[in-house]
This record gives sequence, C-alpha cells and structure tokens, in this order.
Amino acid sequence: MLTTLPTGHQEIDQLRSRVETLEQERRHLLALVEVLREIGGSLHYVDIVQAVARRLGQTFGLDRSSVFLVERGGGTVHLVASFEDPSIRNHVVDLGRYPELRRALDSGQTVNIPDIGEDPDLAAIVSALSNRMVKSITVVPISWRGTPIGAIFLRTFREGPACTAADIRFVEVVAELTAAALRNAHRFERLQARRGASGLAGERERAALLGFMQRLLDGHAARNGAGHDGLLARTNEAELERLVEVALTVIGQETAES
Repeated sequence: MLTTLPTGHQEIDQLRSRVETLEQERRHLLALVEVLREIGGSLHYVDIVQAVARRLGQTFGLDRSSVFLVERGGGTVHLVASFEDPSIRNHVVDLGRYPELRRALDSGQTVNIPDIGEDPDLAAIVSALSNRMVKSITVVPISWRGTPIGAIFLRTFREGPACTAADIRFVEVVAELTAAALRNAHRFERLQARRGASGLAGERERAALLGFMQRLLDGHAARNGAGHDGLLARTNEAELERLVEVALTVIGQETAES
C-alpha cells in the first residue's frame, strides 16, 4: 500500500525546491551582470570571447568552456577561447572530432547531451571522453540574423551536475549577448580600418599637393625669371583660387587611383 507524505512535509519540500530555484536564478542574474560588464566594455573580439569562456567556466565549475567561431563564408571553424587554456586564441578544429559542434552549427539549434554514453553521434569518441571523466556536453550556437557564426561549448565532469533547462536558457541569453558584442566589435574594426585608410589617403594627397605646387612655382620662376615672391605678387587672388581648385581635382584623381 502506497503512503503519502503528510501535507506539512510536502509544503516543506515545495518550499525548499522554490528556494533552490530562486537561488539558481540569482546566480544566473549575477553572472549575467558580470558578462555584460565585461563584454559590454570591450570592442575587441578576443577580449569578448575570452570573457565569455572564463565567466561560464567559473559560474558552472566546468571541465571545459570554450568559444568557437566560423570563418566568413561558412568554412573553417576556429577555437578562439578556452576556459581551461586561456592561451588559446586561434586554433583550427576538425569537426570530425566534434560531431555535437557540427550538429549545432548546421541546425542553428542548441545541442544538449546529458549523458555522452547515450548519444549515437559520439559513439566513435565516447571512449576517449569517458577516459577524461566527461559526463555531459552542451553546445549553444552564437547566431547573427539567423545564421550561426560560432558556438559556446560546455562540458561537465562525471561527478558534477548536468546543465539544467534553466542553465541552458541562461547560456542561450549569453550567446545572444555575445553575438551582439561581436557584431559591434566587427563594426568598430571596420570603422578603424576606414579611418586609417582615409588618413593615409589624406596624407598622400597633402604630400602630392605640396610637391605639385613646388614644381609649379619652380617651373614658372625658371621660365619667367621671377622668384616665388615675385610670382605670387603678380597673381591675383581669384586666379590663385582657380589654380588651387584645378590642382586639388587632379591630385584627388591621382591619389584615388594610386
């Protein structure tokens, strides 16, 4: 005959469960604030991905917390940040060794494997993972406008707890923030590149203008037997403006073609 817990015991269990849920939400919120603080103040992709890998690894006490990015055009995948080895910056990976990563990047959906021994895609590497005491793997795509541009890769120890549904949702929010931060970093780098190119073109134009005017004045002086001061004295302001405009037009065309 089945027995039921007294109502008082059931209420205590429900209250304990609720307290645990609230505590988990509190930890997630605190971690999210830290993630925002770190990646929101950076415009360099290396700092962003390193901060994400480090913060998630610390929050969950993971065996592995990594960030992968896909090369433009959907080709090569790079390991760009790793919690367990912060020195990693740009390591090309073989997706044949990461079938769960390939699945997440191809589908654009989160891949959660609570028990590596029960996933058929990992059959070829499950022995190696077991030797490393791996229990579960979660891969969350980092997407921009519906296209996966990378992924957050989490791996837990056999003795540790697997990621809960709330944990996964938290990581998905982090992935969304990471995508936005990486996009901002990309825009910033493009802007810096354009400014650099514009500044270089401006320097070339100024140098060309000075050289042009020097040769122009020297040529006129040699031809007419007058120095710079005499030449300028005989030239009215309107004529000078016309010559400058013509010179700037020619120089602008030349520097654009160079």
